[in-house]
Amino acid sequence: MTAARPPAESPRPGEPTDLGLPRRARIRSGSEIRSVMKQGKRKKTSTMDLFVAASPESFPRLGLVVPKYRHNSVERNRVKRRLREIGRTEVLPRLRAEGRHLDVLIRARPQAYDVDFDALRETLINWLEGETCAVS
Repeated sequence: MTAARPPAESPRPGEPTDLGLPRRARIRSGSEIRSVMKQGKRKKTSTMDLFVAASPESFPRLGLVVPKYRHNSVERNRVKRRLREIGRTEVLPRLRAEGRHLDVLIRARPQAYDVDFDALRETLINWLEGETCAVS
């Protein structure tokens, strides 16, 4: 006999029901990625290259490029999950709060495979704060 599952809590009003990165907030197609890389402003860090361009939409969007660099799919997906989570919880909310409609493309470098979540998060937050100061 299996135990009954407790009833799922319904989300509170105003809380998101889906915690994933919304499809409309993603830079998805190859042509959009190439456009941001070609026309955007580039910032290099030790673990990633960041490209920023004006968004054609009325909201900020995020794109990720994580090459294999001779790593297996488990390691590659770990880097993608980490960057996606940082973008979803830190980058996009800050840009929305500031009313900035930008496309942000993050391209992982080989060193991104060797650092933990906190180091990636700190790198992106430092870039975001510098970007805010540079534009304001």
